[in-house]
Amino acid sequence: MSAHDPFQRVTAIVDLGAVERNCALLAGKLSAGTELCAVVKADGYGHGMGECAEAALRGGATRLAVATATEAFELRERVGAQVPIFVMGALTGAELDVALQARAELTVWTAEFLTELAERAGMFGFRPRIHVKYDTGMGRLGEREPFGVGRLADAAAADERIELAGVWTHFATADEDDESYLREQLERFREVALPIQERHPEITLHAANSAATLRGPEFHFGMVRCGVAVYGLDPFGRDPRPLGLEPALSLHTYVADVKRFHAGESAGYGRTWKAPGDVWVAVLPTGYGDGFRRGLSNACDVLIRGRRYPLVGTISMDNLTVDLGPETEVVPGEPAVLIGEQDGEEVNAEQLAESLGTINYEITCGLSARVPRAFRG
Repeated sequence: MSAHDPFQRVTAIVDLGAVERNCALLAGKLSAGTELCAVVKADGYGHGMGECAEAALRGGATRLAVATATEAFELRERVGAQVPIFVMGALTGAELDVALQARAELTVWTAEFLTELAERAGMFGFRPRIHVKYDTGMGRLGEREPFGVGRLADAAAADERIELAGVWTHFATADEDDESYLREQLERFREVALPIQERHPEITLHAANSAATLRGPEFHFGMVRCGVAVYGLDPFGRDPRPLGLEPALSLHTYVADVKRFHAGESAGYGRTWKAPGDVWVAVLPTGYGDGFRRGLSNACDVLIRGRRYPLVGTISMDNLTVDLGPETEVVPGEPAVLIGEQDGEEVNAEQLAESLGTINYEITCGLSARVPRAFRG
């Protein structure tokens, strides 16, 4: 899409059809009996949580995952009572009540939280489903001791107030070329989780994020949790197209002004760029206040008329400037693309992430609340 909404200075357009097709592609890679859980935390990685959750379900996801109790509560109102929602993060006592109101499945890794959860469960009239988390090497949340994982799982299974639903872990290096640590984690998980499943055959084991899912079925177990790939972003940080993934989000703005610069004249704070000769400069009304990072100053391209032009000068809160060269036909009012395609040319989140030394997740998650999301498909 190249046309820009004349009522918005900048708009993120989200192709829900792409989300649906990405999920269908991911689901098609799974073995029979393995479920696809679409991770829609952080407002669907900046794409829109509710809308993307619905698209993911249409594409073959059977479960949804979030990080917080509030996300679970909001999502439950959107998708109805039947879709399982899994809260992966830590919860305070107050947040636990919100998550239970949402009838979410919850993460447990300490005996203290398991006890608190079981005691509160009776107030809500149902048996909450819980997943015991094993820290196999991520070094964040989770029980680190193998014996402790089994003890927690057995205690949950024995408590009639709750239901043991799963045992899970998270990989630290699934997106890296060197698989050695990934396979260490996989083996640690198998050694602990498979015996637990033998004792409690109804539970689901899950470990794979998007990168591990795409590596192959040995990582899949009973469920995979795909986040970044759902939105058409490459979990390996290179290019989603060869993987068959379609980027769902594009970021659009317009040319607010075109100005003639003479050699030595500068644009932006700090005069970090000076015109090398007589050139035309376009001013686009988008900046770091919209989440287009200041670190991209003098470090990326913008699409106008299907052509790449260098962003020059320091990005400010509300504006950025683009070098159009010594001659141009670009005029104020024309559409510009900061992320996405225009007339066969593309600037993707992976390219921007490389310029910043970060990951593509941060590009889309970082778009601010003042950027409206427009949905199609």
